[in-house]
Amino acid sequence: MKFLHLADTHLGCRRYNLDERTKDFARAWFDIVTRHAIGRRVDFVLIAGDFFNSRLVDSQTMNHAMIGLQALRDADIPVIVIEGNHDKHDVVTDHSWLRSLSKWRLIKLLEPVDAEGNQHLAWDETERAGWYIDIKNARIFGSHWYGMSANYALPLLADALKEARDPERFNILMLHTDVEGQLGRPIPALSVARLKELRELVDYVALGHTHKRFELDNWAFNPGSPEWCSTDEYREERGFYLVEVNDARRATVEYIQDYAQRKLQRITFDVSGADDPEAMHLAALEQIKREACIHDENSDALAPIIEINLRGHLGFKGSLLNLNLLRDETQAHTRALHVMVKNQTVPVEYAVAAGLDANTTRHDRERRIIEDLVSRDNRFSTRATDIAALIIEAKRLALAQEAPEKIVDLIAARLDAETIDEAKIDDVKIDEAMMKKAAIDESKTGDHLTDEVITDELKTDDAMVDEPSADNVPPASDGVPANHTHPLISHLLNV
Repeated sequence: MKFLHLADTHLGCRRYNLDERTKDFARAWFDIVTRHAIGRRVDFVLIAGDFFNSRLVDSQTMNHAMIGLQALRDADIPVIVIEGNHDKHDVVTDHSWLRSLSKWRLIKLLEPVDAEGNQHLAWDETERAGWYIDIKNARIFGSHWYGMSANYALPLLADALKEARDPERFNILMLHTDVEGQLGRPIPALSVARLKELRELVDYVALGHTHKRFELDNWAFNPGSPEWCSTDEYREERGFYLVEVNDARRATVEYIQDYAQRKLQRITFDVSGADDPEAMHLAALEQIKREACIHDENSDALAPIIEINLRGHLGFKGSLLNLNLLRDETQAHTRALHVMVKNQTVPVEYAVAAGLDANTTRHDRERRIIEDLVSRDNRFSTRATDIAALIIEAKRLALAQEAPEKIVDLIAARLDAETIDEAKIDDVKIDEAMMKKAAIDESKTGDHLTDEVITDELKTDDAMVDEPSADNVPPASDGVPANHTHPLISHLLNV
C-alpha cells in the first residue's frame, strides 16, 4: 500500500497583488498530483487541512482545484480531506466548498459529526459522509479543526478511537493542529504528551497546519505547505510525504521536495555607520549584486522573489533613503518576479533609544525618547526632564479617561509653577543690577560711566525678564485663564 500525505496547499493564496503568485500554489499542487500521485500510482492521497486558503473560493481557485481533483479521479485515486482553519465550514451555515466537492465525488471529506451534530462512523458512499474510511489495508480517521481546545478534544477523540480502530489494519489519524514546541508564538498548542496518548491507537498521524516540516518519533508527520505563504517561512522545509506500508504494517516514509516551487531569497543589509545616503545606497547595491540570485530567463526555473531588509541605525534622516530606486535597480539586475524592500532601520532622530538594556522598562524607554524630542525645542530645552514627565502624566490621565479640563489644568499648574520659579531667578538678576547702580552712584569716581550707559546696562538686564505687557497677554481660550495660555497648552488645545 502506498499513499501521499500533503497539507496546507492553500489554493487561492494571493500575495503582493500578483496573479502569478496565486498560480504558484496551483502549479505546486498540480505538479505533485501529476508527477507524484499519478506518476507513482499511489493508492490514495491525504490532504490534512487548508486545501483552500479561504472558505470563500473564487472561480479561478476552483478551477485550479478541479484540474487536480479530476485528474486524480480519472486515475482512480481517492482524495481524503479534512477541514483546516482556513477552509472550515461557516458556523452559520451547513454549506462549504469542501462539502460540495465531497458531494460531487471529487473528494471524501471526513468529519466526526455531521451538520446536525450527529456522530459519524464508517464512511457512507451514498450519503457521502463519515468519520473514517477503509481503503486497501488502511483505516483513515478524520477530525475537526479544534483550535485552542485541542488538548480538551483529544481525550474524547482517543475514547472514540479505542472503539473504532481496526487492529488488523494500518490506522491513520488526520489532524490539523498546532503542536507544542513547533511555533515561535506564545499561543496554546496541542501538547506532545497529549498527542502521544494516541500512540497505541494509531500507526500514523497525518498532521497539517504548521508551515514547516517536523516529525515526532517517526510516527507523527507534518509536511509543511507546498508553497511558502509568508516571507517568514522562507527558511522552512516544504514538501510532502510518500508513505509505503508493507504487509506487516511497517511504514517507510520518504520526504519529497521535487516539484515546482518559487524561491524566496532574503538579503539583509546593515546601515549602521553610514552617514551619507548615496554611499549607503551604493554599498547596499554592491552586496545585493554579490548575493542575489540571477534569474536565467531561458531556463524552466521560476524567477525568484527577493526581499531586502535594511537594518541598523541610520546616520541621516530616514526620508533620504531612496527605497524605490534600490528596488528597481535590484529588479533590473536579478530579473526577479518581485522585489520587496523593507526599511527596519532606526532613523538618527530616534537613535536616543539605541543601546538601552534589554531589561529597560517601556516607561523608561518612553521617557527617554520624549525627553530627547522636547530638548530639541528651544522653548523647553532647559526643562526637558520636567516637561517629559508632564507629557507622560498627561498621557496616563488621558488613557484613564480623565476629563480634558482636568488634564489642561494639570499642565497649566505645572507650567505656572515653573514660570514662577523662573521669575524668581529673573528678580534676583534685577536686584543685582540695582545694587550695581547704587554702588556706582556712591563711588562718584567713575566719570567715564554716564547715566546713559548705566541706563543701557539696566535695560539689558531688564530684557532678560521679558515679561509680557498687559496689552500683549492673549485672551482666554476654551475656559482656560489668559495667564494659562502657554505655548504647550495652546498646542494641546489645537490637537
